[in-house]
Amino acid sequence: MNVAELRHKIQMPALPRVLKFVANRPTVPSSVELPQKAPTTGIDFPTAWARRMPARAIRRVVSETLMQSVVTVVLRPTVIGLERLATLSEEEPVIFVANHSSHADTPLLLRSLPEPWRNKLFVAAAADYFFPNRGTGIASALLLNAVPIERNKVTRRSALAGADLIDEGWSMLIYPEGGRSPDGWAQPFRGGAAFLSNRTHAPVVPIHVSGTAEVMPKGKNWPKPGPTTVTFGEPIRTEGLDSKQLSRLIERSVETLADERQTDWYQARRRFHAGTTPSLGGPDSSGWRKAWALGTAQDEERRRGGSKAWPPR
Repeated sequence: MNVAELRHKIQMPALPRVLKFVANRPTVPSSVELPQKAPTTGIDFPTAWARRMPARAIRRVVSETLMQSVVTVVLRPTVIGLERLATLSEEEPVIFVANHSSHADTPLLLRSLPEPWRNKLFVAAAADYFFPNRGTGIASALLLNAVPIERNKVTRRSALAGADLIDEGWSMLIYPEGGRSPDGWAQPFRGGAAFLSNRTHAPVVPIHVSGTAEVMPKGKNWPKPGPTTVTFGEPIRTEGLDSKQLSRLIERSVETLADERQTDWYQARRRFHAGTTPSLGGPDSSGWRKAWALGTAQDEERRRGGSKAWPPR
């Protein structure tokens, strides 16, 4: 008796049919309501795995090799004001707040921040842009330790997620404009950083970034090498200020750092105390006037190049 006759005699199903039955999902009666599948993109993207040791080790290797090389060669950074961070304890988490005009801002800042903060830092990233699908979300979480947040509004969910990580000892990099500048001038700051600082009592360090809008402006996918500057400000403690007052102080501090780059520390501080610091949003005038003023500011930045800022003390 051959195999085919034996199979027919004992009514053994054909092998492909058996495999199909095993591979398929079990059927569910129509009267049973299936649970909803949890979303895994956008604000729901899980990122806890990116803060565990294997992912942290990979991120550090990438940061110390590839990212360091790209930042050095393409962005040519000058870092000013690191001595102002001397008043911070290396054990306390910090909220770093910066203006935002280019995708080059984040790698530049990740390489400009001093240890130990840059080794235990997460980036507040727009959920709709950095986590639209699994592939982009995995890359953002692994390489930048990005955490999805709602950028169009301050939501309780985003705020609590950021606060929990800060309470666990993680420092934070956030762009309070909510997105990159469309024209080179900054957009109004939103209150997320101030809210988190008041909730967690973490100090805020204002940062001004210049030059990245020329290296890689919004709408461009490939950088054009050029000089950039990162200027750190004095840490801000939140005692006695509500979120609205603190948010305005943070914005004024970043504006003062920009003024410092265009003039010097002394003149910038005088204007800060007089309330006459130029706005990061540019002159309140027509489009051509703002474009002309931006070109003048960029020419001044190029003229100054890597020159040292006025001493902070």
